Amino acid sequence: MRVTGSELRPLAELAYRQARRGGGSESVRLPLQRLAVDRVPAGCDGVLVTGDLQGVAPSPYGGPEVLLGVALADHLTVWAEQGLLPPPHRLAVVLAGDLYSAPTADVRGATGEVSEVWLAFAAAGCTLVTGVLGNHDVLPEDALAGLDPAPAPLDGDTIMFGGVRFAGVGHIIGDPARPGRRAESVQLGTLDAVLKTGPDLLILHEGPPGRAPGQRGNQAIGDRIARAAPRLTVCGHMHWPQPLSPLDTGHVLNVDSRAVLLQAS
Repeated sequence: MRVTGSELRPLAELAYRQARRGGGSESVRLPLQRLAVDRVPAGCDGVLVTGDLQGVAPSPYGGPEVLLGVALADHLTVWAEQGLLPPPHRLAVVLAGDLYSAPTADVRGATGEVSEVWLAFAAAGCTLVTGVLGNHDVLPEDALAGLDPAPAPLDGDTIMFGGVRFAGVGHIIGDPARPGRRAESVQLGTLDAVLKTGPDLLILHEGPPGRAPGQRGNQAIGDRIARAAPRLTVCGHMHWPQPLSPLDTGHVLNVDSRAVLLQAS
């Protein structure tokens, strides 16, 4: 999946609440954007990639606020009816991690279970739900069992879908005694292993730096990816004001606090 567009085009926005620096919560908006690529998996009309959905929002179906990822999944059918997105059964979804928020949206860096987000995209009828866990995500081993097709979290794994190879490495580099972190040697070794499979789409939580100011990332990860040059790497963890950057012969797309529809140009 090679990026062919030079910029992301806005499609819609979703209002939500997130924890504010210094305490309390604040109202912000999740942008839904479109980016052109050369191809998407066979049987799909697009791939929706998103991450760092650390907030709460109302569902279009009413009721109390839910995790932002659940509200986003619930909006897919609404946006499809408005002609903004393909119908969910023609849509693959890629989750780049950190999908939890405190229910009150007033605790920064809260950690918790995110199975309901994965299940919400499956319940919406998306043809594929895959991705990785972030450093604030908890996903019990059997939480997604029993679904057909079942969502497919990746961590040192690859899957083939519609002629596209997806590979993923979750978590971040850090003290392995803390949740969601691994020693650098272990994380980079896992990344090396999946890069050898030649993925068309590489999914990370912690990604490489970009070329523009404000595109922060882990340089050790960037050095590893540059050697193998996947056509497209999706990541999050650190917000980029400009979400797209070239990397060797491919691109990095940072989806921290945004949702991006990849569609064939």
